[in-house]
This record gives sequence, structure tokens and C-alpha cells, in this order.
Amino acid sequence: MRAGLIVLWMVLCSMTSAVAQVSIGIGLPNVSIGINLPLYPELVPVPGYPVYYAPRMEANYFFYDGMYWVYQGDTWYASSWYNGPWWVARPEVVPVFVLRIPVSYYRRPPVYFRGWRPDAPPRWGEHWGRDWEQRRTGWDRWDRNSVPRPAPLPVYQRQYSGDRYPQLDRQHALHSQEYRYQPRDTAVRQHYREQAAQSARPPAQRGNQGELQQRSDRQRYPGAASQEPPRGQRQGQEKGRGRDEERGRERDR
Repeated sequence: MRAGLIVLWMVLCSMTSAVAQVSIGIGLPNVSIGINLPLYPELVPVPGYPVYYAPRMEANYFFYDGMYWVYQGDTWYASSWYNGPWWVARPEVVPVFVLRIPVSYYRRPPVYFRGWRPDAPPRWGEHWGRDWEQRRTGWDRWDRNSVPRPAPLPVYQRQYSGDRYPQLDRQHALHSQEYRYQPRDTAVRQHYREQAAQSARPPAQRGNQGELQQRSDRQRYPGAASQEPPRGQRQGQEKGRGRDEERGRERDR
């Protein structure tokens, strides 16, 4: 009996360790975030940043260092293909130049962005709390004269849309053949390694860590969830933001 309990304890510890290793950076795929683009999106450089954004999408959709990044529902997601599948990116590994994107380039900014300078990055330290800020010290300070060049867009993906959009296993093979750019960011390089390993496995073994990671992040950064305003106030702010966006579109015309 005692020997059996020891074996069970060792198995549980190994399972916990495996989950923790996955959660260090960008997690496993198959997270649905409601983005289903019929065609490759229009991507425009953010002036002074090695980042692109999608001005015609009603989403916080960006491209940086060879990957697409989406901020939605208090969570960052990443993918090497424009229509996913999406990986959950933990707050402590999101690249600094993604964190530095000015507020004005978020097409659907969260309500707590209100009152923040449009030409400055979001106040992530204020939102995610002191623990995150200590881990990411200096993320909002950089030499603007030595910004790296933006990664080239993987425009080969334009020919893959609708029924021709590839599954995960085919995505990695196409990306390796058609896109020669080597990412600089540690988390992005880790993602490429994990994607290669995932695509080599049968679909039944790929799993889904999205909800697990989001629950873990809410526990680790409780301030992020606590800053949502009450429901009535949130609805009023949503309406106000809708009017602001409509006025902005009229000015663009």
C-alpha cells in the first residue's frame, strides 16, 4: 500500500511538472478566439516600432517578429498563421515591443484603457500588478534610435484562405519552406520549437491548455480581473467607445 502511494505521488509530480513547463511561455494550440478571416489581412507598420497592425479589423491584431498577436479578453494570443490556431501567451513572456504598442493602435481597446495616453503604451504594470512589473522591469524604457527592423510579412499565406487554409501539421511544413526569417525573441523561438513538436503528434495527443493557462493567469494576476467596471458602467463605456470609433471612421473617410 505504501509503495503504491509513493508511485502515485511520483506520477502526479511528473504530470504537474509537465504542465508547468508548457505554461512557462506560449501554451498549446486549439484556443478559439472568434477570429475567422476570409482573406489575408491588411497589415500596416506602426511608425517607429517593429510592429504591424490591422487598421481594418475590429480586433487588437498585430504582427511582430514573425508571429501574429491578438489581445482579447485580458489575454494575449499568438500564432504563426494569420487565422490561427492560437496559443495563449503568458503576460511575463509577451515580447516587449508588443507590450510597447501605443494605445491608439488597439482597434478594440478594453474599457480600462480609457484615460490613458493614446501615444504611449498601455499601463501594463498598473493592470497586471506589482509581481508582473517586477518580472518585466524596464519594459517601457528603450532607445528609440536603435529599434530593430520589422520582420518581413509572410505574404505567401495570402494564397491560403477558405478551404485551402492548412491544418496545423501542414502549417509548420509550409512555414519552414516559405518563410526564412529567424525570430529574435526568446518566447517566439520557443513557440516555433513547440509548434514543430505539436505538429508531429497525432491530433488526439495535442491537447488544449488554453483554459488552464487563463485560469492560472487570473490567479497569478488578480488585479487584471478586478479592474473591470460594474456592468452598467461597462455598458455605458462600451456605447461611448462605439461612438468614438464611429466618429474616427468618419474622419478617415
